[in-house]
Amino acid sequence: MPDLVKPETSDTDLLRIEDLRVSFPLLGGKIDAVKGASLRVLPGKVTALVGESGSGKSVISQVIMGLQPEIADVQGKVLFCDPREPDVVHNMAELPHDGRKIRSIRGNRIGMIFQEPMTSFSPLHTIGNQISELLTEHTIMSPAEQRSRCEEMLGMVGFEEPGKVFDMYSFELSGGMRQRAMIAMSLICEPALLIADEPTTALDVTIQAQILELLRDLQSRLHMAILLITHDLGVVANMADEVSVIYRGQIMEAGPVDAIFRSPEHPYLKGLMGAIPHFGMDRSTRLTPLRDIDTNVDHLLEGLSVPERYAAKGPEILLSVNNVSKTFITRKQDWKVRDGSAEVRVVDGVSFDIRRGECLGLVGESGCGKTTLSKILMNAVIPDTGNITFNNGAGPIDVLSAKGPELQALRTQIQLVFQDPISSLSPRMTVGNILREPFEVHERGSKQERNAAAAALLKAVGLGTNALQRYPHSFSGGQRQRIGIARSLALAPSLIICDEPVSALDVSVQAQILNLLKDLQQGMGLTYLFVSHNLAVIDYMADRVAVMWAGKIVELAPRDVIMNDPVHPYTRSLMNAVPFPDLDRPLDFSTAATSSAASSMSWNAAFRGDKPGDLSTVDLGNDHFVLARNAADARELRL
Repeated sequence: MPDLVKPETSDTDLLRIEDLRVSFPLLGGKIDAVKGASLRVLPGKVTALVGESGSGKSVISQVIMGLQPEIADVQGKVLFCDPREPDVVHNMAELPHDGRKIRSIRGNRIGMIFQEPMTSFSPLHTIGNQISELLTEHTIMSPAEQRSRCEEMLGMVGFEEPGKVFDMYSFELSGGMRQRAMIAMSLICEPALLIADEPTTALDVTIQAQILELLRDLQSRLHMAILLITHDLGVVANMADEVSVIYRGQIMEAGPVDAIFRSPEHPYLKGLMGAIPHFGMDRSTRLTPLRDIDTNVDHLLEGLSVPERYAAKGPEILLSVNNVSKTFITRKQDWKVRDGSAEVRVVDGVSFDIRRGECLGLVGESGCGKTTLSKILMNAVIPDTGNITFNNGAGPIDVLSAKGPELQALRTQIQLVFQDPISSLSPRMTVGNILREPFEVHERGSKQERNAAAAALLKAVGLGTNALQRYPHSFSGGQRQRIGIARSLALAPSLIICDEPVSALDVSVQAQILNLLKDLQQGMGLTYLFVSHNLAVIDYMADRVAVMWAGKIVELAPRDVIMNDPVHPYTRSLMNAVPFPDLDRPLDFSTAATSSAASSMSWNAAFRGDKPGDLSTVDLGNDHFVLARNAADARELRL
C-alpha cells in the first residue's frame, strides 16, 4: 500500500479533511470507499479533486455535506472553519445528519452543484420555488424579497429574463440552462465553500466554457472557495490552484497545480495524463488506459449468424444525405395566447456523404440538431424535405421511403450507440437477453446460435460470458457502454452512428471505449458517424469532420484541415473553447465563453446570411467545404 499523502496544514484552511475513512457494510463484509484521505481547501482558492469514477470523490463530497447514507461508517475529521465564526471549527463528520447545526451550514455556508441537474431538480416545482426554499430555510425574507433575490441571482448567472425563468420548470430548460439554475440555487445564500461535482460533464465546449467563466467570476465577486470534483484535466489546468489526485479512496498525489502538471510523480497521475486524447496525436497512436481491455474481434463474425456483408465490392459512398430539413412545431410559452404555435427549424438543408470504412465526425453545441439528424438517418424521424440513399453493395436503398422487408433489412445495416447507456439498456432484461433480442427480432439463427453469438459479442468488447446472466445495473458506466456497443454489433451492420458515446465517461474508461471502437472498425470494416462535442476525441477518431451550427453544416473538411486551418468563424470559436490539459495553453475566457448566438452577430459578412438563399456550400478545394456567400470571400478569410 502506498504512503498516504498528507496535506500541508494551515490555521487559515477553510476546509481540512484528515484521515477520512468511509465504508459501507455488505453481506458478509464491507466495502471501503475512502481509505484515509486527507486534503485541504484554502479560502478564496480552487482545489480540484481528480480521479476516475468509483474512486471516492462523490462520497467525500457527501460526507462534507452530511448527505452520506445512514449505513455509512465514517471515521476521521472533516473540519470546516466558517469565516463568520472564526473561533469555531465544525467537524462535519460528527454532526448529526438532521441536526440544527448541520442544517444551518448545508446549503447556507456550504453550497453544492450536483452532477446531474435534471435529476436534482424536482419536475413538479418551478425553478423559483426550489431556489426560494433555501431562503425560507436560512433567512427571514418576505416572499417578495425572496423573489427579488432569486431573480437577482438568476440574472447574475447569465439569464437574460430571470423573472421568466423563475416561473419555469426544470424540463423547460436546456442542459446548460439547468446547470446555470443549479449554480444560482447553490449560491443564493452566498456560501463560503462551493462543492462543484462534475459541473460541466456532458456539456459541449462552448457551454462548458461559459459555466467555468461564470464560476470564476462568481468566486471572485463572492470571495468563496471551490472544491472542484472532476475527471477533466483540461478543466483542472484552467481552474485549479491546488490539485489532489484520488485513486480507490486514497490520495495519491497532491500539490499546487503547477507542480502537478509540470512534474507529476505518481504512476497513476501519469497514467491519467496518458489516457487523454490530445490534438496532434498520430492516428496510429493507441491511447493508454489504466486498465486495457482485451478485445477479440478476429472470430466475431464466425460467431454471428449474418448474411453476406458486401464490404469488398461496395461503392465508395455508403450513405448519401441530400438537402435534409426538419421543422418542429412547438407550443408558445405565452399561456395567454390560445392555440399558439411556433416553428423551430432544427435541421436546415443538410447535405454530406459518408464514405465506406471512414469515421465522419459531427460536432456542434447542444441544440444544433446533431441528435435529430442522427434519428433521421435511422428513419426514426421523418424530415420535411430531402432524401437519403444507403448502398452497402446490394443496391441503393431510399432510406426515407423504405417500408416492410426493405426497412427491416435496412435496420440491420445501420445501428446506433446511444449517449446514455443507463437509460438505453432495459433494467428488466439480463445482458444475455439484451444481446439475443436483435437476433430474435430479425429471426436470425437457432437458440444455440443466438447463445453463441451473445457470448462472441461479449468477448469482442472485453467482457466475459459470466456477464450474460447479470443485469445492466450491476455494471459500471464504461462496462454498460461496452454492452451497448456489443448490441449495436449483433447484426454485423455496415454503419454505426455513435451519439456521444464517451461524453459522460472518465478519461481512462473513455480511452478504453475509443480503443475498442478503433479495434472494431479495423477488424470488421465498420463505418462510423461519430457525434461528439469533444473536439480532442473527434481529432483522435475522425477522418473527416462536419461542423454543425443552428441546423446547418457550416464547414466540412478532412480532420487535419478542421483542426489546423479552419475557415468558418464558428469552427474557430469551437477550437478556442477547448480547455487543454496544458498550463502553457490557458483558455481565453473572454472569447471562449461567448455564446454562438452572440458571436454570430460579429461574424464577417461573408458568413452571415440576411435572408434564405444568401449562403451556399462553396468548395475551397482538397475536399474542404464551407457555408459562405462565395468562395472568393471565404478563401480571403482563411487563417
